[in-house]
Amino acid sequence: MKLQIVHRTHYTYAGPVRESFNEVRLKPVSNEHQRCDAFVLKILPATRLRHYEDFYANCVHHFEIPEHHASLSIEADCTVVTNRANWLDPAATPFPLARVAECARMERCFDYLQPSSYVELGPEVWRLALDIAAGHTDLWQAAQALMHWVHANFVYAPRSTNAHTRMTEALARRTGVCQDFAHVLIGLCRAIQIPALYVSGYFYTPNSDATHAWVEVFIPDVGWRALDPTHDCQPDERYVKIAVGRDYADVPPTRGHYKGTQERRMEIAVRIHEITG
Repeated sequence: MKLQIVHRTHYTYAGPVRESFNEVRLKPVSNEHQRCDAFVLKILPATRLRHYEDFYANCVHHFEIPEHHASLSIEADCTVVTNRANWLDPAATPFPLARVAECARMERCFDYLQPSSYVELGPEVWRLALDIAAGHTDLWQAAQALMHWVHANFVYAPRSTNAHTRMTEALARRTGVCQDFAHVLIGLCRAIQIPALYVSGYFYTPNSDATHAWVEVFIPDVGWRALDPTHDCQPDERYVKIAVGRDYADVPPTRGHYKGTQERRMEIAVRIHEITG
């Protein structure tokens, strides 16, 4: 599937601001499941862009605007070809749950087994995860059971939470958006020692244009495999992966600080369409 994605973020300030320093994580990754054929990032007021690879191998563009300005526009335009081939048979049993503690000794898994900014781990989460996974003897089967539980027990409700809602808050409310669904699944997985990371990206449907979030779990001898608790499925070619981290705090599309008024308005517009022919 070939997709064109335009993601625009516009900030309007109540008064002039200055010394604005910003990071942008909007460039899709290129791997065996997708290829970013084109990427253009436009900033207004115009300024010089630089980029680096962060700790989690995400592409991060950064820029600064020292002079006074009353608005800031960040627009990313990209073309991505997807071919998600990492689907794993839902009935597969690739790794015994009894050996899951081995993951803690793997360097690549360490960060994804710890509490993080929005994902707390405690006795209540641990007991809930154990109850949900009861009867499953395989890591993959247990992870899917946790995903099914989140999807079945949470109500998707836009604007019921915000970008800073913690996993325990969402768990208590049993409502939220894709970010909350992902955080809860991550917390449940980590509670029973299944390494789990947060994925930010896009999910394409003809009638919806928005960012999306899902989860990847690590299976020894298999690798990272994706699960989407919002749609209760394994991601396919409709998904575009942008960045990964321990939770949302590691992967916000835009982040920055400036000097001046704190009163501002943020508008986000995402357009996704399939390129055919």
